[in-house]
Order: sequence, then structure tokens, then C-alpha cells
Amino acid sequence: MPSVRTPRLAGALLSALALALAATGCGTDPASGGRTAGSGAAGPATGAPADRVEPLAATPRPRLPVSVGSADGKRVTVTSADRVVPLTGGLSEIVFTLGLGKHVVARDITTTFEQAAKLPVVTRAHDVSAESVLSLKPTLVLADTTTGPAEAIGQLRDAGIPLVVIDPAKGLDDVDRRIDAVASALGVPDAGTALKQRTDDRLAAVRKSVPAPEDGRKDGRKDGQRPRVAFLYLRGTASVYLLGGRDSGASSLLEAAGAIDAGKASGLTKDFTAITSEALAKAAPDVILVMTKGLESVGGTDGLVKIPGVAETPAGMDRRVVSIDDGVLLNYGPRTDQVLASLVRQLYADGK
Repeated sequence: MPSVRTPRLAGALLSALALALAATGCGTDPASGGRTAGSGAAGPATGAPADRVEPLAATPRPRLPVSVGSADGKRVTVTSADRVVPLTGGLSEIVFTLGLGKHVVARDITTTFEQAAKLPVVTRAHDVSAESVLSLKPTLVLADTTTGPAEAIGQLRDAGIPLVVIDPAKGLDDVDRRIDAVASALGVPDAGTALKQRTDDRLAAVRKSVPAPEDGRKDGRKDGQRPRVAFLYLRGTASVYLLGGRDSGASSLLEAAGAIDAGKASGLTKDFTAITSEALAKAAPDVILVMTKGLESVGGTDGLVKIPGVAETPAGMDRRVVSIDDGVLLNYGPRTDQVLASLVRQLYADGK
């Protein structure tokens, strides 16, 4: 399974990938996880910040034990946060940003930021290895509802490890909820409040930077004053090419950037659907949003426009591509302000 569990993309994409792979008969890519090009530009350049998280200034001290609700209906008592194993990149990002990175003893494959790079990996592709987790003697495991397989989660629970399941993020409205849930499980609610405030303030500042809609466009496109952006999920080595719809996880991010989610606007009510020339023609994107590794997997912008239907879209003809790192795009966590800022910068780099 491609390393995209975030975001966000996770629950929706798992089912979409299964459908896409059934249609194509292909396997999946184990790889993990631009300036917007103006008309005629050569392609994307992310200009992304270093892949690091920014912990809160003060290191919090967990106040434990605590009893917290788990998204799978369990009630979990946490007595120690000395050895924490977060099983998604988004959850790891929150733990580290709360200031408790030194308590983390392992990571999953989607945890790509620099501070966690030396931690042992306890997933194979996206499947959790219960044996690897248990060998590290964790005192708390954090998962979300997409974490699997179910047998591994059962093994961890049967071993008596406190395991808290958190609902995955689907949009910007989930940022504060996820921070709250992780901070509560770790016994650092005040740090959670501080991190929510910092994140909300930064997101608000980025929103203020979004250019006002133009008065109109020469091509007369309806709603043309806002760019139409199609989110494509690509894994070229596995022949997986998907177009995001209403539930892809990208809509709220695109809308916050002053854009229209082209897949959603074209009537795609599912999370993802296999790319076809007809679907792309109906979406008619001015810009294409992709994950960085996904773009690399198809050979960059030159390879992207060879996917059937892409070259015929306004985005393909103008080679307007926005690329954002796989490890942060749909995490909806403490670095989402950076994601939104990058998206805004790339969309409007040429004043368009």
C-alpha cells in the first residue's frame, strides 16, 4: 500500500485503491508517500520548508493516569507516557510538536520528518507488526481507525498495552480535535490547548494572505475567478492513477486557499475514482495538485501530461502543477499552516 496514510487520505484512499487496483490488475507501490507553473512553464517546484516539526517552547510533564475514550468504543486508562508508539505520521507529528518526541520509541513508514528519522519502523508497508511494537515495550500506542490489520491491533490489546484509537482527519475542522485527542491521551491537556492556539493563529494568518478573487476571466468560465484544482493521487510504478472527489480529504484545503475542488465540483461524490479522459474533461482543472513522490513516480510533469486526458485539460495544456510533500499534505495537524501557505504561494505565484 502506498505511504499516504495521513492523511485524511487514509480511510478514504484505502477503499479507493482497492477499487482502482481491481480495475487495473496491478499491485501497489511500497514507496512512501512547485511553484505553480504559469502558462507554458516547465513544471512544479515546491519551495517547501525543511521536513521538521516545531515543538512547543516548553516541554510539558504528563499528568497521569488518565482515562480517555477511544474511537473504537473502548475506554482506555493510560498510566505512563514514557514509551509511546504512534502508528501514523499525523499522530507522530502531533506528539513531537507537543514536546514529547523523546518519549517516542518507534514510527510507522509515513512518519518522515527529520526528528523521527532514526526511530525503528514498526510497519511493513502500512501493516503494523504487532511483534515489532511489543518488542519495544510501549506504555502507550496511538492509532487511528485506518490502522491495521485488525489482528495486529487485537494482539496489542490482548497484551495489555493501552491503545487509543483516534478518528482520522478529513479536513481543516479536524485539526483541533486531533490535537485535543492526542494531548488528552498523553496527559498534557494544557500543551494541547497551547498547540491548538498556535496552529489556529498560524492558519488564520495564512488565510489572510489568500488573494481576493479576480473580477473574471477571459475564457468566461463559470466561477473562473477562482482556480479549479484537481487533486490526483499517483503511483506510477503501480499504475495507480486516481482523481480526488468530494471525500478525498483535499477539499477543505483547496477551498481555504481560495480554489475550487475540481473533482468535487464535477460531481464526484466518492473519495477517489480511476482517472479517465472523460472524468478529467468534466473536472476541467486549471491546476493539478499532486504529492511530490507521486509526481516523481510518473516521471515529473513530462510524465504527468502523458496520462490519458491530462494534456487536454487547461492545467495540462499550461503545465500548471502544484506539488506538496506526501508526509504533510493531508495530515491536518500542526504543520497544516505550512501546507496551506505552500499551496497559496504556488497557486498565485504568477499573480493568477
